[in-house]
Amino acid sequence: MNFSLKRRIQVAFMCSFIIVLIMGLSSFYFLDKLNDDIQNKMASLNVESSLSDALRTSTLDILKIQRNFSNLKATDSDVKRLQNTLSNLLAQLSRMSVVYKKSEMEETITQTVTIVKKFTDFVEKSDDLNQNKNPLVVDTIRGYSDDILNSYSNIVDKKFNIVQEKEVQIRTRVKQTKNHMLWTLLLTALGTLLISLIIPQRVSLPFRKISEAIRELQECNFDVSIYYKQDDEIGALSKDINKMIRNLKRFEELRADRISVELRKFDILANLVKKNVIVSDAEGGLVYLNNSLYSLLNIKSDDVLQKNIKETILPESVKNVYEIALKRKTKIENEEVEFLTKKIIDDELKEQEFKGFANIIPIRGKESALDYYIMIISKEMFT
Repeated sequence: MNFSLKRRIQVAFMCSFIIVLIMGLSSFYFLDKLNDDIQNKMASLNVESSLSDALRTSTLDILKIQRNFSNLKATDSDVKRLQNTLSNLLAQLSRMSVVYKKSEMEETITQTVTIVKKFTDFVEKSDDLNQNKNPLVVDTIRGYSDDILNSYSNIVDKKFNIVQEKEVQIRTRVKQTKNHMLWTLLLTALGTLLISLIIPQRVSLPFRKISEAIRELQECNFDVSIYYKQDDEIGALSKDINKMIRNLKRFEELRADRISVELRKFDILANLVKKNVIVSDAEGGLVYLNNSLYSLLNIKSDDVLQKNIKETILPESVKNVYEIALKRKTKIENEEVEFLTKKIIDDELKEQEFKGFANIIPIRGKESALDYYIMIISKEMFT
């Protein structure tokens, strides 16, 4: 179904409005999910802090009880306190292992659990522990206590690193959330204003295609066309311009054929003349050499054509005369040139010296950039 330009503008306005609305709602949805993730991280951080505090309390209790054993002042209540504290410590480590599962903390927690279990077994298997004044027993209790303290220190160090990482992540996520929400609000609020820029952009697109096609025509590129499938005012204009391009291309092909014919005529005439002929454009680019000069210099067309005369293998005397003519943009008459030529004599390639005169005749165009310069080289002086 084809719509008029006015109808398409209305449809484009509604579509743009719906897109902006969906974008706003989607952004708010994902930002809300992001906020939930941050809250979950905060809750996890609080749980970790609580477990760490409980672990610290249990470790300090063990150290206090160990001090009593070291001073030989332990009582039955100290033994029971030690057993309860070790039991609580095992429970805390168990909960902590669930929280820090598959992290760098897991190995340290496992080692601590092993130490606590050994300590617990030692306490349970020792009779009248509070009355045992054997230095070996005291040293064993002190050793287990020190191991628990060292393990707790390792846990605290690793937890500190984990907490720092999470705090950085939380700050980053909060900052991102604020920025996203700000941008979402701005985009949603300014959406209707952006539509006023989007719609003209969509409407002006076919006109830009037409403008680009016209610029290509100005550069004499006729292999262009405007593709516009809508059957409306712009479609009619596009068809007329495409028709004009086809007519111009046909005219250019006829003109190119005519130029080709003239060039062939020029080539025939230049080869009929028993002189050496060179043609260049206003920039010094060689466009033609006749067969006589090819034979004289023993070169091929690939060596010189479509190249600047300075970059070719032509004799230096010829180049110098051409450069003077291009620089002065004037006619050159009977300028002496000398160079070596190569000819096959008695099945041998021999060099011979050529001395002659060069004449350059400028062929003027409507602009100086369209000038051409014809050089004629002969052994006789022109009169």
